[in-house]
Amino acid sequence: MAESEKIISDIKQGKLKPIYFLMGDEPFFIDEVAGFIEENVLDETEKSFNQLVMYGKDTSIEEIVSNAKRYPMMAERQVVIVREAQELSRTIENLVAYAENPQLSTVLVLCYKYKTLDKRKKLAKLIQQNGVLFESKKLYENQVGSWIQQHLKNQQYNITPEAIVLLVEFLGNDLSRIKNELQKLFLSVSSGKSISPELIETYIGISKDFNNFELRKAFGERNYKKAAQIIQYFSHNPKDNPIVVTTATLFSFFSQLMQYHGLSDQSQGNVAKVLKINPYFVKEYQLAARHYPMKQVSHAIAVLRDIDLKSKGLGAGNIPQGELLKEMLARLMN
Repeated sequence: MAESEKIISDIKQGKLKPIYFLMGDEPFFIDEVAGFIEENVLDETEKSFNQLVMYGKDTSIEEIVSNAKRYPMMAERQVVIVREAQELSRTIENLVAYAENPQLSTVLVLCYKYKTLDKRKKLAKLIQQNGVLFESKKLYENQVGSWIQQHLKNQQYNITPEAIVLLVEFLGNDLSRIKNELQKLFLSVSSGKSISPELIETYIGISKDFNNFELRKAFGERNYKKAAQIIQYFSHNPKDNPIVVTTATLFSFFSQLMQYHGLSDQSQGNVAKVLKINPYFVKEYQLAARHYPMKQVSHAIAVLRDIDLKSKGLGAGNIPQGELLKEMLARLMN
């Protein structure tokens, strides 16, 4: 995340490299860097003669090198972007000769998604020496909240902790999807405003009251009525609320609660650090710990494992999701 921002910042300052090899499992940051180069390195009058987009499945290393070695026409430099460069993985090492002596008036960008170069080999070392070798890694879900907050800050928005949890709980770590959903907000909510669960419900369509975050909170408070209402909603909307996500969310919560019970230092700062949660939510764990002693936490984890197995057809017949959720509620609240 920070590395992609650094690459873009350097380009803005005119610090261009002749090769950008963008690789890894997270396509979002690869598209972000490649898209910035495509939109900003050349002006509109230069692009028609000096910007070329190629596709790995339709080209070869030799053709890429041939185009990269051309001189720009009436411009200081040219840009050659190779999308789907991972399609050339079998012959990618043939790029060694060019990487050894790249054309300085060319900005060659290779988008090598879902694969990585072997950094021990010559090609990777040459690109690191003469250009930029960027590995785009998937964010863990506990990192996505910070990314959302920073992304919104860049757009002059704030966001509440509850709204962040709601987005991550519903959209996971799919950054492209999160960005697309946030665009809906930007079209309707003026900059400078704080994004709340109510705005997310209105413009993105994620229920602020009936979701796994609110269900987790209801269990932590031992609020049977609220938990039952959410489970009833999930039972009527199974496609939008798959039980596998619900059990995973609650399993993570009770596992963290077990960690909490084992802490000698239960101060807000230490709990947030160890459990990897926003300090804002520490009070929820403090309350839940009073409702669930260690023995009951162990029982809850065992129940959730059993429900998860049953939902996958192990040790039980084809039980409807709604019935399993009701069973889970009864067993966890007893």
